[in-house]
Amino acid sequence: MRGTKGKIHFAWWVLLGLSIMIGLARGGINNAGGLFLAPVSQDLGIGIGNLTIYLSISSIVTMLFLPLAGKMMAKYDIRGLLIIAIILQAGSFALFGLMDSVWGWYVLSVPMAFGAIFVTTMAGPVLINRWFKEKNGLAMGIMMAAVGLFGAFIQPLAGSLIGEQGWRQAYIILGVAAIIIVVPVILLFIRKKPEEKGLLPYGMLQVPEGEKQSQPAERGVTMADAKKSLAFYSMLLFLFFMTAIGSFAQHIGPYAMGIGYEVDFAGKVMGAFMVGMLVGALAFGFMSDKIGAKNTAIISMLSGIVAVSLLIFVPGNAAIFTLAIGIFGFVTASIGTLGPLLTSSIFGNKEYSQIYASIGIGLAVAGIVALPGYGYVYDLTGSYTLVLYTIIAMLIINIVLVTLAFKGKKKLEDEGLYN
Repeated sequence: MRGTKGKIHFAWWVLLGLSIMIGLARGGINNAGGLFLAPVSQDLGIGIGNLTIYLSISSIVTMLFLPLAGKMMAKYDIRGLLIIAIILQAGSFALFGLMDSVWGWYVLSVPMAFGAIFVTTMAGPVLINRWFKEKNGLAMGIMMAAVGLFGAFIQPLAGSLIGEQGWRQAYIILGVAAIIIVVPVILLFIRKKPEEKGLLPYGMLQVPEGEKQSQPAERGVTMADAKKSLAFYSMLLFLFFMTAIGSFAQHIGPYAMGIGYEVDFAGKVMGAFMVGMLVGALAFGFMSDKIGAKNTAIISMLSGIVAVSLLIFVPGNAAIFTLAIGIFGFVTASIGTLGPLLTSSIFGNKEYSQIYASIGIGLAVAGIVALPGYGYVYDLTGSYTLVLYTIIAMLIINIVLVTLAFKGKKKLEDEGLYN
């Protein structure tokens, strides 16, 4: 295989492609969805709880098809899959702009979620693990920081589009733009594995000609052993609660408008949320390398308690509200950054993709429950206060769960299953 001395390793170009793709699909389309809830609800006379059922349907689709997505990514051309996926996700998002009934959101959420599985959930961790043998955490942090960076620009833009041109045109513009930008990026930068470019993964040393290339052993536990462990179920619950916490991002727009702020301000606040995600993704990648994933996760949960407390007790101050949402965005970066890093730290890389896909079911189940649940609480009480107190409780539980997960890892090591 060709060496890469004096050149930028293609792994970094793959990371660039992933960052743009996921930045637009997740930081743009996924996270902008919350800004549409209040205007669509008001215009069509749909309760926010009923409307957000489409997000639960998306979570069910994700839960059912995650294992299939992993197999498809192993078997088929990755670029073809991702092109189809972004068309399904962003195209369905655009078509929301043509809908007049809540059933349109329910139906289109199925292809949208199926596409998003590949684009926003699986592609990043899988390809980064294939392309980076060193600086894996940094690469994951950069990719998730791109979600925050793109979102910091797209969220205010989405808020302005809704305010100026209406929610229908805003859906169409954002969805079509994502397809137009992402498809060429996939073709230029995304490759399934280093061998397709005649390369070794970044950080794997080139051996002198004539010497046998020895593949480094992937340390960790098997899927069969992981599923019997305290660590597995602690991590599954951690991701469940972390996703339930992060799901409140979809309700930031309705929450802001419900306490008297305008839609333009809600868009700007979502920009602060995405800036927080950017900082959090970079910080978590760096901190995980320096102080470990466990300590980083605990710091993240404590930061979340501070942010949500500010939202409860000082919601009427625009500056503090914006700061609190920015900190909340910082914490929400845990889902995409700390989730994969904790999984590899606890279970190793031997059967990482299988274990992460199984634990990832917690992500999907949380969405099924939390997304409409928050909406129904608002519809019934006229306030998100009960939701915010529940989020604080989940943050505290997660501190306990991450501690139990690492105790479970030690038990796996003591039993000789980690090798």
